[in-house]
Amino acid sequence: MALDSGYAILYFTDTLQGSPLAPCGCLSTLTAGRCGNCMTMTRRLSLLMFAFSLGAPAATPQSPPDSFPSLVVNLPEMSRALPEPLPARQKDPGFKLRGIKGWMWNPEQYLAEIPVLAEYQMNFLMNCYTSICDIENHTWGEADCNRWWEPLPDAKKKAYEEVVRRCAKYGIQFCFSMNPNLNSKRFADPDKPEDVENLWQHYQWMQSLGVKWFNVSLDDISQGIDPKKQAKLVNEIFRRLRTTDPDVRLIFCPTFYWGDGTEPDAEKYLKMLGEELAKEIFVFWTGDQVVTPRVTRRAAESYRKLVAHRMVLWDNYPVNDNQPTMHLGPLTGRDADLCEVIDGYMTNPLCPQNEINRVPMLTCADYAYNPRAYDPARSIGQSINHLASTKPQRSVLKEVVEAYPGMLLFGNGTGFNPVRERAAWMAKPPQPVPISSTLMSGVSPSLRHIRSNLAVDASSRVLSARSKMPHE
Repeated sequence: MALDSGYAILYFTDTLQGSPLAPCGCLSTLTAGRCGNCMTMTRRLSLLMFAFSLGAPAATPQSPPDSFPSLVVNLPEMSRALPEPLPARQKDPGFKLRGIKGWMWNPEQYLAEIPVLAEYQMNFLMNCYTSICDIENHTWGEADCNRWWEPLPDAKKKAYEEVVRRCAKYGIQFCFSMNPNLNSKRFADPDKPEDVENLWQHYQWMQSLGVKWFNVSLDDISQGIDPKKQAKLVNEIFRRLRTTDPDVRLIFCPTFYWGDGTEPDAEKYLKMLGEELAKEIFVFWTGDQVVTPRVTRRAAESYRKLVAHRMVLWDNYPVNDNQPTMHLGPLTGRDADLCEVIDGYMTNPLCPQNEINRVPMLTCADYAYNPRAYDPARSIGQSINHLASTKPQRSVLKEVVEAYPGMLLFGNGTGFNPVRERAAWMAKPPQPVPISSTLMSGVSPSLRHIRSNLAVDASSRVLSARSKMPHE
């Protein structure tokens, strides 16, 4: 299995400790059992995988609470095209833009995903604005991490220049993103020429590389929520970009970026923003809520009517906000006709697991390409088939997905961990002694299953391999 997929499976271990286990630096040998320092983790991993996935007890006197809905993945016998092909009479995909952003990813992670995006008909990649901050030397959230007014170090610039080149090679539109006012000790003020110049230097650099899509985000801030001043700053960046290249596109992420826009503060903000923002600029929107099991056409139409700009859906799935959990089930709850209201679709991913993120990402790609034909149950099965190479690998990946089916199924937030919740339930008395003995009896076969199917081979990563199953 791919390296960070092995890391992802370590998230089973956090159910007993309440926090994620940090990799020891020898993850590539962990699943093969050759790391003495990690053998305790391996045994705990085996136990929990057995308890929840690989061989649950035949009978338990108590049943988990109703808050634990389940996902059963049916692996198809045959692989088929993914995303689902368009009907013969339909020439264009559902959403014009179909892509992903990072989540505090490093340049190597972006590079790793570009070929996958291209293979599955996605055409858009936006850097996470946190990636541009000094996350190499500061924890995100520290005041010194977001020093947007300073030039980037040369090494970091070279790394992202390679990301831009790789996107161009694969036909992916790279979108450059920054948020100068989030977790920053210095706000970008459009009335201060020095601030505008300092922010502009980054966009000018990216434009010099041939980049045509840009983003300014002012989301999740608690100060400076003035739509007129925000529009003034964004308009000036956009004006400068368009002076050099009339084909440039810019997407603005406003402070009120969710809902139908009818809440009083949001409505006032959106109406003013709509009047002040240059009409050619797109606006990001996350759906009916910030994180939501449903994204409806009704809410999209209401929001668009107020903001009076074209929109791109910033879908907060399968994002975990860098918390110790994963959301691996298929995308669900998105209206099939959203593409008639919204121009683009962008999924927000897991952090730090960019590789196992491909499992839900391919279902997002499937939806974005052909939303009217999208079938979540079919899509998750095909995603696993495409990303794993052998039947045993598919079986293990299916079990991991079923253990972490995703927040959309549970209706919880980005940090919800169903495995931990189940473990907490099982730890509550009274639980009969036979449960413990039954769990222990599964350690050995579970460990053999993991070792034989999830051992890392650096030369051939499962999640980047093409399916060897026959196609219809």
